[in-house]
Amino acid sequence: MMISKLFTRYSRRQLHTIVSRDLIKPSSPTPSNRKTYNLSLLDQLSVNAYVPVVTIFPSSATDHQSPDSKTTELKHSLSQTLTKYYPFAGRMSRIGQTFVDCNDKGVEFIEAKNDSSLSDFLRHFDHKDLDQLCPDDLIWYNRNRRVKDDENDMTSPVAGAQITHFACGAVAVAASVTHKVGDASSTFNFVNDWATVTRSKNKDASDINPHFVTNYEPRNVKVPEILPEREEGIDCVTRSFVFPNSKKNDLKAMAMKMATEFGQPITNPTFAECLTWLLHKCATAAATKANSGIFEPSGLGTIMNMRSNFNEPLPDTAIGNFYQMMDFPTSNESEMTPNAIIGELRKKKTEVRRIKSLESMLGMIAEAYSEAGMVERLKQLDQYYVYSFLNRFPAYGIDFGWGSPVKVSVAGTNKRVTLFLASPDEDGIEALVCLERREMEIFQNDPMLLAFC
Repeated sequence: MMISKLFTRYSRRQLHTIVSRDLIKPSSPTPSNRKTYNLSLLDQLSVNAYVPVVTIFPSSATDHQSPDSKTTELKHSLSQTLTKYYPFAGRMSRIGQTFVDCNDKGVEFIEAKNDSSLSDFLRHFDHKDLDQLCPDDLIWYNRNRRVKDDENDMTSPVAGAQITHFACGAVAVAASVTHKVGDASSTFNFVNDWATVTRSKNKDASDINPHFVTNYEPRNVKVPEILPEREEGIDCVTRSFVFPNSKKNDLKAMAMKMATEFGQPITNPTFAECLTWLLHKCATAAATKANSGIFEPSGLGTIMNMRSNFNEPLPDTAIGNFYQMMDFPTSNESEMTPNAIIGELRKKKTEVRRIKSLESMLGMIAEAYSEAGMVERLKQLDQYYVYSFLNRFPAYGIDFGWGSPVKVSVAGTNKRVTLFLASPDEDGIEALVCLERREMEIFQNDPMLLAFC
């Protein structure tokens, strides 16, 4: 295993100490015919951000290993995993990102210590506390990220990893992957495969098979910054809301009853459709109240995973950006009804399901970006509320040899974005909702919302 030791540095991040930084390289060199990994058009147009996934394991599951043993084991298994995830050990240009240079420079691996016990950490938990458990600067919109040995290099890493040891013996393992190379499903797949290698008998990558599409034609497109920089001075906060399956039928019944009362009944709404409507209604109501009662026109966007939609489906293990954004404006309060929101969601879903090949999807995207005004319209997505369902991924099945995690989450905050994950007891859906603080204070006390979580 090739590991380049950088340095040991002690610095404080709240009650957090950075112990060491290493560069973990693939255990076998990447073959010469794989040295360039071209990004698809959708990869290039994806937000210039990182997706950080955090898994936390209790001391009762890990106390048979010393901290040094855990760290060494994770470094070794990461090195093995990178032989299959070879683009993740490469670098991208910070300007004109059209390909990954698969140069085996490695993934930065951080070892850290947290002075608190896991019980104390969770007792006083705030979502932003997850940031310290992630590779520093690889959290959503830190676009100027460079690996520590590359301060004068105009390249960015594809991925980073971190292990954090709590005072009680519990551990957190996190990985962050650029959205330019993969969507959230890709990051979850990477973490799960890394865990599979770690607990495997032979400690090698023979049991994992990530699927990389390598036949993209290079496209030198002028890629706009779809989402603007975070607004300075805006105080955003992320809160968790768990919707148990026991409330599923009640929520559906309420949505159908309200739709019928509006004279536009809906049939068999899904839990996902009802949750999207409920959260969007409550979020826009909170924004209206925070805005002195004035309704602010916005929009709703939701993400559809396209892997299984094609005539020749891509496997769930496909690494890349294989999603379509389904979005529509919500211009006035009368459009907040379940029949209006769910009806529009179904209309958009029907349109997207007509896309039956990856080639046609990329072709449609290329055509759309050539239309006048499209780039400006996409920049307005900052005013949209975006809902992404990741709950189908068995996140609590991620096992590094320590059993199930007690918590799995996505770190960072992203204004007006809601991520849906499997709930910790896997008997419901957890929604990570990010709003401006003044709006969140209203949102989290909405009686309609609280009736179902």
